[in-house]
Amino acid sequence: MAVPVFCNACFCEPRKPTPRFSLTSCGHVICEICLQKGKKDECLICRTPCRTVFLSKQTNPDIQSLFMGIDTLCKKYSKEITQVSEFQEKHHKHLLAYRRQKMIKLEESLKKVTQQMHQIQCMKPPEQTTQVPFSSTSRNPLPIPSRKQNGYSSCSLHPSHPSTSE
Repeated sequence: MAVPVFCNACFCEPRKPTPRFSLTSCGHVICEICLQKGKKDECLICRTPCRTVFLSKQTNPDIQSLFMGIDTLCKKYSKEITQVSEFQEKHHKHLLAYRRQKMIKLEESLKKVTQQMHQIQCMKPPEQTTQVPFSSTSRNPLPIPSRKQNGYSSCSLHPSHPSTSE
């Protein structure tokens, strides 16, 4: 049901012959007869400075919507709201898909770099054994194992088994 239009000064409603109605910038509806009684650029109801717009079928749709019933407005704007909602959802999904792809690529790069680092660590030459200085009491110097030669490989998770000759 549309909102009934009536003059906020004399409370007359539109009928034939219908006086034209105006809407003030302060939100009052005034018939043409009452509008002529008031001062120019001042609201007859609240006495504030204002502008007026004649109400007709050519009036701006935003102003016309002020006089539509809520149910009519809901139907009118529901299609537009649905379109906006669908657009935004599609837009967000597109952005999410882009970010997922970027994350997958970054994870792949991280995995490759981690593997490369591991390979580089495994390729390092083992530390050399140090010799005991030659003493006059011993003719054959004995090798002293370095800290790295502790029976574990730096590139393996399993301990290496020392041979029986060691």
